[in-house]
Amino acid sequence: MAYASRSGRARTSAKNPQAFAVCDRCGIWHNRVDLINQQEWRGAQLQPLFIFVCRQCLDIPQEQLRAITLPADPVPIFLPRVEDFDGDESNNRALAGSTTDPTTGLPIPNPTLRVTEDCQNRAINPFGIPSGETQAAVMPYNGAIQKAFGVVLPVLSVTADGSATVTVTCSSVHNLHPNDQISAEGLNFAPACGMYSVAVPTATQFTYMTYGANPTGSLLTSTTRIVTCLIGLPRGYSP
Repeated sequence: MAYASRSGRARTSAKNPQAFAVCDRCGIWHNRVDLINQQEWRGAQLQPLFIFVCRQCLDIPQEQLRAITLPADPVPIFLPRVEDFDGDESNNRALAGSTTDPTTGLPIPNPTLRVTEDCQNRAINPFGIPSGETQAAVMPYNGAIQKAFGVVLPVLSVTADGSATVTVTCSSVHNLHPNDQISAEGLNFAPACGMYSVAVPTATQFTYMTYGANPTGSLLTSTTRIVTCLIGLPRGYSP
């Protein structure tokens, strides 16, 4: 008839006696030399928990507790040579004229502007309505620090005085600041639609400049919609 060993899984030898010990997890007797100190990740190193277990109860250290060791930052470059982008963007398109400085005798550059094929003056910085930008592409965003984008403004009136300035009056505080951007659609004069930076004369009124004169009077229609936005512009681009 079989019976349970009082020694559990420990080996008993009169020639080579070994101390008995109990596994801290399963509670079965083993030889003390066979029990393993359980370890776990603490930071970037394994630390013993002083929980002695048998091989069947030994757990693999949890990798999610292991700290990520980042490599050292690269050594900075000594005396770097970087591109002078501001200098590359400077305008040197002046034509030398016959006028000379009376003191130095050096020729004075002629400030005459060059023109394009359609007789438009070439500007130093690009300007105009950015191509491919639509109000439907404005992604709504309301962050804890950043401003809210895609917010529909409570427009009460949109008027023009015959110049390039468009004045928008809201029925409540618009919360805009100088140089904030808006997207206007649904006005009865297409060149006044688009994305522009604003000036803020009052808390309920703001203005923006178009790229040409607007007709005098109201530009408001039943489909007018003006929202806040923030778009990326090329270097030197004047919105």
